[in-house]
Amino acid sequence: MSRISRRKLAVVLGLLVIVAAPSTLLANHSWGGYHWARTSDPFTLKLGNNVSSAWLNEQYYFPNGFLGKVSYDWSQSTVLDTTVVSGGTTNQLRRCRPTSGRVEVCATTYGYNGWLGEATIWVSGGTHITQATVKLNDSWFNTVTYNTPGWRSLVACQEIGHTFGLDHQDETFDNANLGTCMDYTDYPVNNPDGSPDNTSPNQGDYDELLCIYDPASNGSILSTSTHTCTGTGHVDDTTTVGQTTNMPNAMTDLDLEGPGQRGVSLGNPATTAVCL
Repeated sequence: MSRISRRKLAVVLGLLVIVAAPSTLLANHSWGGYHWARTSDPFTLKLGNNVSSAWLNEQYYFPNGFLGKVSYDWSQSTVLDTTVVSGGTTNQLRRCRPTSGRVEVCATTYGYNGWLGEATIWVSGGTHITQATVKLNDSWFNTVTYNTPGWRSLVACQEIGHTFGLDHQDETFDNANLGTCMDYTDYPVNNPDGSPDNTSPNQGDYDELLCIYDPASNGSILSTSTHTCTGTGHVDDTTTVGQTTNMPNAMTDLDLEGPGQRGVSLGNPATTAVCL
């Protein structure tokens, strides 16, 4: 079983550090074919609430604040629902210890280490996601620049989107916003070029979830003005959703804080994808 991480890097002191090649617009944005195994659709993923109080405000009038808004937005998919539940790692926020069969979402001060948020998935059988974590870096979100509804919505939405098996629709900051949280931008809201806000999924993201998960879309081409994908969806003979089997200690107790721990082998070689 391997651990795979995607990081959303911050813009630090006005400098952009490009560490991943820009993607092509209008392309499939499945992340490596990774997906949750399940026997039917729609399926429901639990999002463990381990976030700090600033993420739970009522700016969007949703229970559980920003986390509730993100859960609502992604649940507009016809193949996937999410529900916010009590967190399973509240006493180990820096590690953000995973729970099998669900996503743990953690927020604390991880330090000024170059990233706003990080999503990590564990896989078995090559492509089946078995558990996932999201870290939201309050070191940055406690600053004036990032302590805004726009930035909180974009980053939480994007990192949770990665845990479903989604990559980015676009990785070029200077392009017009595509109206999706799975898009890089310097302006999550009120982009000076007049393009739409990047705080929620768009139809291209919902189409990609169909392409990944929906058997009825298998072989079909789904297209919008920002995105195209070809369906490979299927159901499985077993499920990794909601399973609570005990994970090996090497997986649940590993301290992922130190840079030397990122990409370490957990049974199979792990790969680390770093992105803006």
